[in-house]
Amino acid sequence: MLAAGVLLMAANTVANVVGRFVFQNSIFFSEELNRILIILITFAGISYAARQGRHIRMSAIYDAMPPRMRKYMMIVIALVTAAFMLGLCYYSFQYILTQAGRGRVLPSLQIPVWVTLVWVPVGFFMTGLQYLLTAIKNILSRDIYLSTAVLEGYEDDEMEV
Repeated sequence: MLAAGVLLMAANTVANVVGRFVFQNSIFFSEELNRILIILITFAGISYAARQGRHIRMSAIYDAMPPRMRKYMMIVIALVTAAFMLGLCYYSFQYILTQAGRGRVLPSLQIPVWVTLVWVPVGFFMTGLQYLLTAIKNILSRDIYLSTAVLEGYEDDEMEV
């Protein structure tokens, strides 16, 4: 889905540029479609990155800790991140309800604005769920996991299970 979204966005942009400069006529809904696709790619992508253990880590202090302390830190990090993601899910859902109440639609596509934002709370919820599952996996397992399927380490050390 993410790859298809990126390819569709690229094709839409190229078609719009060709239409504008070759035919002097741009695609009237191109910007709105790209906006929808960016929202979809971003918020579906954060969940995918959490599931694959691919989020950026700033781990200089974490890496210097002994393994037992790193395990506790990973549990705390995963739980705090899950709480933030689920909190953002709640607030983004409230925002969608506000947008739905306003009745605004996109000018070209005539789609209600709130429909284009549905991926925001879904992405936050799925990401929060991934981090919660990562915390549980770290509590129940002897090893340290970055996600439910990726052991801690760097490219040379990381191993998907």
